[in-house]
Formats: sequence, structure tokens, C-alpha cells
Amino acid sequence: MRLFGSKINDKADMLRLSDIRLHLNHTDEELNKAIIEKLNLADEDLLGFSIFKRSYDARKKTNIVLIYQLDVMLTTIAQCRVLEQYNDQPFLTLSPDNSYHFVAKNIENFPQDNQFRPLIIGFGPCGILAALILAQMGFKPIVLERGKDVKSRTRDTWGFWRSSKLNTESNVQYGEGGAGTFSDGKLWSQVKDKRYLGRKVLTEFVKAGAPEEIMYVSKPHIGTFKLVPMVENIRNQIIELGGEVRFETKVDSIIRDTLPLLEIKEGLVGKNVGQIAGVVLDSGEVIKSRHVILAIGHSARDSFQMLLEQGVYIEPKPFSIGFRIEHPQKVIDKARFGEHAGHHILGAADYKLVHHCKNGRSVYSFCMCPGGTVVAAASEEGAVVTNGMSQYSRNERNANSAIVVGINPEKDYPEHPLAGIDLQRQLETLAYKLGGSNYNAPAQLVGDFLQNKPSDKLGSVTPSYAPGITLGDLGQALPSFAIEAIREAIPAFEDKIKGFSMADAILTGVETRTSSPVCIRRGKDYQNINTRGLYPAGEGAGYAGGILSAGIDGIKVAEAVALDILGTPTT
Repeated sequence: MRLFGSKINDKADMLRLSDIRLHLNHTDEELNKAIIEKLNLADEDLLGFSIFKRSYDARKKTNIVLIYQLDVMLTTIAQCRVLEQYNDQPFLTLSPDNSYHFVAKNIENFPQDNQFRPLIIGFGPCGILAALILAQMGFKPIVLERGKDVKSRTRDTWGFWRSSKLNTESNVQYGEGGAGTFSDGKLWSQVKDKRYLGRKVLTEFVKAGAPEEIMYVSKPHIGTFKLVPMVENIRNQIIELGGEVRFETKVDSIIRDTLPLLEIKEGLVGKNVGQIAGVVLDSGEVIKSRHVILAIGHSARDSFQMLLEQGVYIEPKPFSIGFRIEHPQKVIDKARFGEHAGHHILGAADYKLVHHCKNGRSVYSFCMCPGGTVVAAASEEGAVVTNGMSQYSRNERNANSAIVVGINPEKDYPEHPLAGIDLQRQLETLAYKLGGSNYNAPAQLVGDFLQNKPSDKLGSVTPSYAPGITLGDLGQALPSFAIEAIREAIPAFEDKIKGFSMADAILTGVETRTSSPVCIRRGKDYQNINTRGLYPAGEGAGYAGGILSAGIDGIKVAEAVALDILGTPTT
């Protein structure tokens, strides 16, 4: 956050000033002047200001404008006058309190017995924030992560990309940091966040080493190389506060006691109602606890199966399937920013696209990675899955995103709660075979895909996927309705992004892990609707979609656990 004026402090009363618009190359002095003119101030009235949010409007490529939300500090007399003069204007309010307030703090004499310590299964963004918040409140959580620590996991993942040797317990999906570690590191969300929980997440990230600009830019991101040390620093803080983090520790089963009907509280459903009592590890060790946060991620398929078999309520949910598409980043930059392409404030351009097709399906871009690479994201042998990744610099030559088709259980996989997983496996196994059964991914030029003919040579775009690609016919890789929809959508996207349907762009298959194919339902108290004490959370449970929203959900669930331990109802 950039700060001007020596008299500002975080606790001072400030005004939130919105909709300050300036040209791309403005100076700090021009920003200062814009505040003074907007509020009709004298120079000495303005003591200082800080940037709360900065975004841009690129709808007119010849006149891209930066848009600011600022927290400004005025003299007492000036503030009173400004509030009276602009009290009905939407661009000016008192700066809200966006600090985080713990539901409990400095818990004294918290029992060391594991029966009272909350367990967290999974150490991705959701599990990390849940553990951190509980540790900061004094509850000494125990984290159980089936994968390795983030550095070891990174070595295994890069090893798979280089040599096609997959470690099924240490890869893009499993390990400290979760799947978001090998992504663009996007830190924005569409979650309604009246309590500024997202700001708490970002604040903790900055404290752990993330760039300070993530606090105010409109689409903050980090990238893998910056995420790794940041995750380590948060883990160390959890341990210093009395928490425990165990790696390569897989939960084999849960201990779930059946409740008599008289003990069933309002909100629980079904005949098989239970209370969590602990977990059994793959080593045979039993850890007792009556509060278990389930933050397992969207690819913990064996864990979903185990939970279902043990009576936990799970239902299927919609997700999406498709391909990764790659263009030269300069094509996207030019289409979005025109003559301003390459400007240091704008960075590498992104996009967000959606098309509603004649066959009733919707196709949209997902997880767009500017200046990034397409990566191998398999977690099971004999399967090919793609994902996208960018480093903080976003300076690779290609842009990539998923182009996916929405599917739903009623129409596409109605058989049973885990039928979406069966469909994922079917498509990933087929992609493995189409790629040559060596973890190469099947690929096709966009021009050939649109003309329904196999590709046999590359054009001007060099694919980034490692281990490698096998050119052919992607028309075989997805159900016919999905192929039909994507073939209709790509030319339609050309109207919004010039060059999107360029013949030499590359499609790589398949993208199947856009979100969890299941929802582990929970009630208003954040507990599973038929298992008391089990708190489904984050992306794997169906309650988040990305690093920031998963972190926010981790905070909410940690608060619910704390309130339940203290005997306080969740609001």
C-alpha cells in the first residue's frame, strides 16, 4: 500500500474516497491534486492518503484509465466541512473498519488432550487459514496433510513435468499449499465479503512475504515461486503458536459415532446421523477429536469415497470440462490494451469470456493465466489432466486459459453421488491414451479443431505443456455436446478478443478439475448436515473456488469451530 503524508496512522478516522480517475502515466502529484479538486480542499487540508484499491477501465483502448479508491486523512475542520458538503454523494463515506476481529482470543488453559484439539485434514489455502486463525485464537490445531511439505512437493512436481514420473501422493493436487500453489496464484474472488475476511487473508499473506501490492491492486496474484516461502512462513507461525503440522499423513478413516434419535439436533438430516469422534491414520494411529475440519481439496477422490462409505452426507454438484487454449501473450495484450500493450501497470493482459450455445450449454474461460504455462496436473496413474500456471512476473511468451463447458449431475452423471468422479476419470484416462500413454497430452491447432480435422504439425504457437504434447484429433476427447459447444464458442470469442480463433493457437486436453464434483453439505453452523463435529470446508467440499475464497471459507469454519468449543452458537 502506498502511503503519503507523515501524519497518517491505521487507527485514525479517515474518509473513503471512490472513483478517482487518472490517465495511465499520472504522477503522485497528479493523484494528490485530484483528491484536492474532488473535495474542494486547500493544500493544507489534506494530511495524507493511502490506496485502498486500484483498478483500470480498458474498454477504450486509446484511453485506458486508472480508477482509485482511497482512504484520505484531513484536518478535523476540513473533514467536518467535507462530510457536510458531500454527505449524500456515493463517492465519499467514512472509511469502514476493515480490520479482523477474532471471535475468541488468548484462550487460557486450553486442554492439551488431543480430544479437545481441533483437527484439520488438508493444508491448502482453506486448511492453512483455518489452522492459522485457530492457532491465533489459542486452540492449538493439529493439521494432517497427506502430501509433502511445499519444497519437497515442488521438487516432485517439477520432476514429473521433466521425466513423466508421477508421485501419486506428491503432485499438483496433493501437498502443502494445495492445488493453488501451482497456478497463477490469483487472489481475487466474487465472494460477498462484508466482514473483510479477504483482507485478513491478504494481510496474513503480506506478513508472510507476499508483495504488498496485493492489498490494493484489483486483480492481485503471486505465482508459485513467491507462494512457496510464504506458505512455509505461515506454517512456522502456526507451529510457534502451539499448532502441529504433520506431512505425509493420510487419514484412512474417520471415527463416527451413531447418535440416538433423542440427541439429534435441529438441522441434521437422514437416518444415519452421527458425531465425529476422531480419525484413524494410514499408520494405524488414532487421533481423537470432536471437531474435524475437512479441507481436502477437489481431487481427494479416495477420501470422498471413504466418507461416503462411512455415512457422511455427500451429493453430486455441477462442474465443467474442456481444454486449455494457448495464444501468444502479445496477441492478447494487443487485443485488450491496444497501443498501451506492455505498460508496466497493466502487465500481461487477461480476459474473461462466456458464450451461451445453441445446444443449451454454456462455454466460458476459466483460470486464465497471462504469461504462463499449461501444466500437467494428474494425481492418478494412467491419466492426463491439464491446469494453468503463471509466475509473479507473468513473462512467459504464451497466454493460456481453460475453455470449458458446464455440466450437471441431473443431465450428465445422475447415477450416484460420486458419478462425477467416474466421468472425470473416464475423460482423463482417454486423454492419457490419446496422448500416447506416456503422460503426453493430446493437442490440436484451433484451426484444425474448428474444421474437424486432425493436426499433424505445429504452427507459430509453441505449446508449453510438459512433459509434452501429441498432435491429433481432440474431437474424440470429450462428449459430443461439449465438442459442439466449444466449436461454436471459439469463433464467438473472436468478437471480444481479436485473434482468439487464430488458426495456430493450441488446444491441449483435458481440463476436468475446474471445481469439486461433489458437495459435502453443511448447515448454518458449518457442520455436515448429518455428522456433528465434521466441518466440510473449501474447494473440495464445494464451498470455494480459488485461493482467496478458500482462505475466506477457512476463516469462517475456524470461527464456527471456536464458537462450538466455547459453547457459543454460530451466528
